[in-house]
Amino acid sequence: MSTDWLAEHLDDPDLVVLDCTVQVVQEPNGTMRSESGRAEYEQGHIPGAAFADLLTDLADTSSPYDNALPTPEAFCAAMGALGVSDDSRVVLYDGLMSVWAARVWWMLRWVGFDRAAVLDGGIGAWELEERPLSTEPSSRSPATLTPRLRPELVADRNEVLAAIADPAVALIDTLPPEHYRGDWALYARPGHIPGAVNVSAQLLLDDIGRFRPDAELTAIVGRPSGRREITYCGGGIAASANAYVMARLGFTDVAVYIASLQEWAADPANPMVIGDDP
Repeated sequence: MSTDWLAEHLDDPDLVVLDCTVQVVQEPNGTMRSESGRAEYEQGHIPGAAFADLLTDLADTSSPYDNALPTPEAFCAAMGALGVSDDSRVVLYDGLMSVWAARVWWMLRWVGFDRAAVLDGGIGAWELEERPLSTEPSSRSPATLTPRLRPELVADRNEVLAAIADPAVALIDTLPPEHYRGDWALYARPGHIPGAVNVSAQLLLDDIGRFRPDAELTAIVGRPSGRREITYCGGGIAASANAYVMARLGFTDVAVYIASLQEWAADPANPMVIGDDP
């Protein structure tokens, strides 16, 4: 979704705009910690936008893993509280490479909702073009979003383990190449899942945070091969950005391993390898 289109349609009654920003903070020991982007939202957001909190309302906070999926019913209830109905159109944005917006886009697809788009360039592009910001909270009334679950859009540990020896399934590591090789590790063990190829989510965006043209994206992620594709990262966020791009490019069987390396690397029974080769 372009900033031009959004600016022209902000007042459409069926349009719901959601700020999905999460801040990622590096700790002194090198680990990363996620913080709610609500403070940035309150300082200034796209007029009419509501804040979608991925760390609380849109996550299973009882899980030992960060960014765990809520139940479909809980997710739809949270979306409904933000004004999303079965008949809405939704535009999602964030302040960090659009990966968090892509995660909400993917979750909406997971519950059967297809009338959503990611704002190209996010809030950064909006501000760069000197478009208006607001500090007023959204006044949209609650609505009802009905789950129509597509469970095939989510992969779990057992499916990923089976995929290692299955030529009909491709595993895609979306973390930076240095992490894929095992030069450094954000999780319990370095390296990647055996057989996985590396397509870093960072490659999908240009220098100002917009997704690259489709021809360039195709050169990066490849063309649909008829296989099932499973993307993963650390907690299913960057992996959602790759899945979003692949869906745009015509891939029809893509899943996100939501728990990703935070689950996989923590269990010594799950194999990992170090180096460049898949």
